[in-house]
Amino acid sequence: MASVASMLKSAGYEVYGSDEQVYPPMSTFLTEQAIPILAGFNATHLQPAPDLVVIGNAMSRGNPEVEYVLENKIPYKSLPAVLKEFFIQGKTSYVVTGTHGKTTSSALLAWLFEKNNCDPGFMIGGIPENFGCGAKVGTGSMFIVEGDEYDTAFFDKGPKFLHYLPDVVILNNIEFDHADIYNNLDEIKLNFRRLINLIPRNGLLIANGDDPNIEALLKYAFCPVITFGTNAGSQVRIEQIVSTAAGSRFNLVKADQLHAQFEIPLFGEHNVFNTTAVALAGEWHGFSQAQIQAAFSTFKGIKKRLQLKAEVRDILIFDDFAHHPTAVKATLNGVRARFPQRRIWAVYEPRTSTAKRSLFFNQYLSAFDSADIVILGPIYRPDKVDSRELIQIEALVQAFYSQSKTAYHFQKVDHIIDFLKIGLKAGDVVLIMSNGSFDNIHDKLIHILK
Repeated sequence: MASVASMLKSAGYEVYGSDEQVYPPMSTFLTEQAIPILAGFNATHLQPAPDLVVIGNAMSRGNPEVEYVLENKIPYKSLPAVLKEFFIQGKTSYVVTGTHGKTTSSALLAWLFEKNNCDPGFMIGGIPENFGCGAKVGTGSMFIVEGDEYDTAFFDKGPKFLHYLPDVVILNNIEFDHADIYNNLDEIKLNFRRLINLIPRNGLLIANGDDPNIEALLKYAFCPVITFGTNAGSQVRIEQIVSTAAGSRFNLVKADQLHAQFEIPLFGEHNVFNTTAVALAGEWHGFSQAQIQAAFSTFKGIKKRLQLKAEVRDILIFDDFAHHPTAVKATLNGVRARFPQRRIWAVYEPRTSTAKRSLFFNQYLSAFDSADIVILGPIYRPDKVDSRELIQIEALVQAFYSQSKTAYHFQKVDHIIDFLKIGLKAGDVVLIMSNGSFDNIHDKLIHILK
């Protein structure tokens, strides 16, 4: 919402919003954009009536502002509908989607076009360091959008990405997620199938060939399909992944011939996959490998995506968005590849509807393999999940110990801080993972260590 608000403002509209809680980096971003945020929800925020109300998918019936909009016939749209009608229509639409890797891939693709003087429009669910903002109108002929499979609004229960008029789709992976709106993986796959069915014949689908959930959907494409991955069946094979001091290096092979070699300032196999998909999209557009590499070399990453928050007394503190066991595992593997000799502390907040559910218990047991010490924080809003489905953190800690993994559970963030203050040593790496503020744990820890 914040990113689209900034786009509307840059397009000349007067924009303001309301929310119960906005936290960094988005709160900082909105302040920098001079976009007022009113605290809480109140009908007086809509007096006098605005020309249009953009209703986010977190809003539901019973919200005072939603009720006032409906009762007073104030025009309203969903955020994806606004994106389509105000910014995507008439441009080549690149939709980056999948369960994981959307933000990094879409930011990298936007930077590829920006670096090569195309002035793209984009909307990304994070803040790329190269841009300092998550969205831009752009004057170029392309628009890059992070395509989310979450539902659109209380009045439109279809996924957001079906609004985005896709010409080129990057499909990184498909897993069960968003357990609050999907009952099973088949429901999720059906919506990805619908997205694929929207790509025109002169478009392109770039798909992870290692993912069996994607493979089953490729037959529904009416457009050309390029698959990539490490298995022999992919049209573009990823080979010889090497971790370097600065990131990763890898080869791309086509028809059993070396096609390209790229170096990226990112760590972990998951980022190699993200980058490969972007490289293939860039080649489809017409960029040379040298142009693609130049963009990769200057990519600065995303805020809250393995972002180094501070180095205090030779202790590194990272912040990451990981909230699904697969993302936790991939992120920790990347940290281990980057710091093979250091002790890694994984501090995790079960915050999303997916993260809080017991159905991922077994996946969590392997997700933290690359960590030396695991600290599990309090479950965020446990009341939002049926108690029968809620993950039992103490049981998870005991299961970790049965695997000889050191793990702890704390009910308060301040108790985590106290424990880290005593236990951390020079050379340690602390990886804090949450898709929310985690009670400002990062700044509290940095302050204590200093």
